[in-house]
Amino acid sequence: MPFPPPTAPGHVRVASYNIRKCIGLDRRRDPHRIARVLHALGAGIVALQESDKRLPPRAAALPREVILSETGLIPARVATTSVSLGWHGNALLLGPDWRMEHLHRLPLPGLEPRGALIGDLVGPAGPLRVVATHLGLRRRDRQRQMTQIMASLNRAPARPTVLLGDLNEWAPHAGFAPLDPFFTLHNPGRSFHARRPVAALDRVATGPGLSVTAMGVCRSGEAGRGSDHLPIWADLAPGG
Repeated sequence: MPFPPPTAPGHVRVASYNIRKCIGLDRRRDPHRIARVLHALGAGIVALQESDKRLPPRAAALPREVILSETGLIPARVATTSVSLGWHGNALLLGPDWRMEHLHRLPLPGLEPRGALIGDLVGPAGPLRVVATHLGLRRRDRQRQMTQIMASLNRAPARPTVLLGDLNEWAPHAGFAPLDPFFTLHNPGRSFHARRPVAALDRVATGPGLSVTAMGVCRSGEAGRGSDHLPIWADLAPGG
């Protein structure tokens, strides 16, 4: 059963989940299991990483029809092909009362192809900008990628902004300097490896105008075996 999302005006639950192409700890690809985990999170906005298969044509690992029928969420149109769910594996799922006004696909520098989705949304909590990303494995690449994200945001009109994703940083606090001072970084908890969580690779960061009222890592039920990452969530409120 899903746990209840916030109901206060202007509040919204966001989540981030590296679904590892729907391959669980039992080495089975099970998109229905991932969909059940997403439904249980009760989030209005979800950022996914590794949502598509690795090899061309990079077909969706989590089919749209499964999302629509089992989660109550709607896949945002972020892919550049008809077979993919995401872009560079990044996908955005939105509750039915949210819509995307504008999307910017931002290529990120580094050893391996990476990207960030910057979506301007509007919904019951008002206008919200969501940055969904999966950063590189090397810290020097991650530093360049965060710098690129900040440069793009600095050119955009002001809007309450949240960054969600697998930031791939093993250090609890170091490594995020390019996000300062705009973002406040939050650590919902250790999300990797799902079998024995030792690192908080998945993070939430909020810009001016947003605060986090609650956050956590979902370890219960099928979340513990659906992927090698555990999903994280945060409840956002105006302020901060």
